[in-house]
Amino acid sequence: MFYNAIKRMWQWVRARKPIFIENSRVPVLLSYVSPININAISFGLCVWSRSTMDERVRRHETIHFQQQIELLFVFQWLLYVIFWLINVVKYRDGAVAYYENPFEREAYANDEDKNYLINRPFWGWQEYIKDET
Repeated sequence: MFYNAIKRMWQWVRARKPIFIENSRVPVLLSYVSPININAISFGLCVWSRSTMDERVRRHETIHFQQQIELLFVFQWLLYVIFWLINVVKYRDGAVAYYENPFEREAYANDEDKNYLINRPFWGWQEYIKDET
């Protein structure tokens, strides 16, 4: 019974899409305080983009949206910052820390796969945590 409830919940999550807001100033403004130049950002129910989004960018940001849903939003944001801070200490570079974040690694590794959002495993980002012990 519990397994079926989890399965139904995950099917619901996979069917969700964020609200896409194009030609927004939000990524432009956030780029002033970010180690990278932000083109689009998924936060909460929306994805803000500084220009028109192609399908790859939409998939990338929808992966982040699904990550947020499965971690009840706030826990994804907290983990994202924790992973980024660990990577800043490790790599001494904010941009590298961003790209090495498991949430970004999952999104970049799969944003060209048109079927990934359909087949994405629950907590798929965990596969992208580097184990360098």
